Amino acid sequence: MAQATGTSAAGAAAEAAARRSYGKLVALLCARSRDVAAAEDALAEAFAAALAQWPTSGVPKNPEGWLLSVARRRGIDAARRRQTVTDARGHLMLLAEEAESAMEPHDIPDERLRLMFACADPGIEPNIRAPLILQTLLGFDAATIASAFLVSPATMAQRLVRAKARIKEAGIPFRVPDRAEMGERLHAVLEAIYAAFSEGWADAGSQESSRRNLASEAIWLGRLVARLMPDEPEPQCLLALMLFAESRRGARRTAEGGYVPLAGQEMTRWDTGMIEEAERLLIRAGSLGGLGRYQLEAAVQAVHAARRLTGVTDWPAIVTLYDALLLLGGSPVVTVNRAVAVSEIEGPAAGLAALDTLAGSPRMADYQPYWAARAGLLAKAGDVVAARQAYERAIGLETDPAVRRFLHDRKERLLA
Repeated sequence: MAQATGTSAAGAAAEAAARRSYGKLVALLCARSRDVAAAEDALAEAFAAALAQWPTSGVPKNPEGWLLSVARRRGIDAARRRQTVTDARGHLMLLAEEAESAMEPHDIPDERLRLMFACADPGIEPNIRAPLILQTLLGFDAATIASAFLVSPATMAQRLVRAKARIKEAGIPFRVPDRAEMGERLHAVLEAIYAAFSEGWADAGSQESSRRNLASEAIWLGRLVARLMPDEPEPQCLLALMLFAESRRGARRTAEGGYVPLAGQEMTRWDTGMIEEAERLLIRAGSLGGLGRYQLEAAVQAVHAARRLTGVTDWPAIVTLYDALLLLGGSPVVTVNRAVAVSEIEGPAAGLAALDTLAGSPRMADYQPYWAARAGLLAKAGDVVAARQAYERAIGLETDPAVRRFLHDRKERLLA
């Protein structure tokens, strides 16, 4: 029993270290070698070593420092095994690191921002930059990333492997670029941060889980970029967008753990401090000029937040903002949300007509929000048979048990 308890405690400590410092450790490990894949392999071996040794030796006082030291040694061993005359220079750099790894660091520098911009280098294909950041900084697997970007896991895995090889082969530097180089990289960095936040925020019931930690990490990274680029509106707006959403976390569950949609939330449970900070960021961004995706999306959330003061939602304003997003090159997410907003003004038939513009897209087959929205609109339109079918599809695609129960209850009410 004592051994089982020790194993459990060691596993929990390793998991906590992984949630807290995965990206920081990967960034530090590959800052010199620029070999992201090798850094990930070495860190995976270090975590395996922790699970094997910590139950008997005890969890070290500085778990991240222990993991970094072991991962560095494993990386050096691997480099030695594949050493040739042509890579002697890289091997000498690793030997220098070996001296560092003899000491357990107590203050691990945070190299994540450099790694983020390295992953967004123009030498890497644009459609893989944000996914690469998600995997290297936050440890997302290819399947999770593929789901977020609506492509197949196999395709995403192949793209990630090619991108990591490109960083190594091209010797892409790990640094925060000059301001002149920032613009072409910023979009991918912001896209990755928002995708990470969305993954963490999707679990409405999490408290101290890895997903809640993920949302907090995304907000922290968003603050980092916003401070780095105070005169750029989009980083400020992304931070505002995340704060608006995070402010509602506490209202998205009942005391019993049931899911509560936005329209039914107790607004007194929204975090006023977060909302006010988000509003200040959005106002300041507006004074900087330009109009971007995150500014418009944050403005949508600002309209929803205003309901706590007015008691009503300004749906025409929301439709106008979604129209602007579509002009910028909208996505299925925007189209689905716009259709719901249109239905609030013109009725369910108009909302369904807006949704029908996506009906032929293969990506909608497994896109849960599309089927949940369609089910709700069909139910309001009185088409019980079609609504039940759509609800069943949405339930089958949903992974959150509370949301599944919510959708199931909505489906069963159609029979009442």
